[in-house]
Amino acid sequence: MFLLDQHQVVKPGELGTAEEIRQYAADLGFEVFQIDLDAQFRCGGSEEYVQWVQRLLGLAEDGPVEWQGDPAFDVRVADSPEAMESLLKDKIAGGYGARISAGYCWPWSNPCPDEILVEDVQIGGWARPWNVKGERKVGEAPPAALWATDPNGFGQVGCIYTAQGFEYDWSGVILGPDLVWRNGRFTTVRDANKDPAFKNRKATDDAAFDRLIRNTYKVLLTRGMTGTVLYSPDAETRDALHELVGTAN
Repeated sequence: MFLLDQHQVVKPGELGTAEEIRQYAADLGFEVFQIDLDAQFRCGGSEEYVQWVQRLLGLAEDGPVEWQGDPAFDVRVADSPEAMESLLKDKIAGGYGARISAGYCWPWSNPCPDEILVEDVQIGGWARPWNVKGERKVGEAPPAALWATDPNGFGQVGCIYTAQGFEYDWSGVILGPDLVWRNGRFTTVRDANKDPAFKNRKATDDAAFDRLIRNTYKVLLTRGMTGTVLYSPDAETRDALHELVGTAN
């Protein structure tokens, strides 16, 4: 039995599509029975939001549409990382949990000898460190496995490999320069991505990179259980997000 979300494949070499399973099963002489689940609890149970994200990222047919709103889920667009962080701090003060994650578009340094994380994620005058790489805390920053649950995780930016598999009330997502809005749709920019997993262009061609990056942002954009705040350092992308989200909330 496979419980499958085809858009959770985010790294080269990972398997996880219905087509691949069918092919392996056929080679072994097995028959496949597919059951489509018609309900989900991700994002506060808002199927509307999950579908909106998939269409936004080109992972579902018919292309992006305006967010029509859903009482079960809140979507915002921030005009700066400072504004995003401030909004999320207000949510934390109100008793919610919140985290900021981002596409892997900035270098990721090892901690300084004095156990201080390097503020690698820099956007204008705003800078924050990535989450801890390993399984021991650095200063007050929790180990990677506890980033999503330890209150001290707020203040570091989570990457796909840390955020995947977790949920928190409010999710701030920085759409890095590897995913920008051009000509009415999102397009991927390989040279803007810093993930070592994508360095080998022979192992991961541009089509595979495009698919994996879209899946990556689909995962990041569906970590929130109550709401999502989107921010992009690219002005054209921010303008498009404002138009698509509007005042539905």
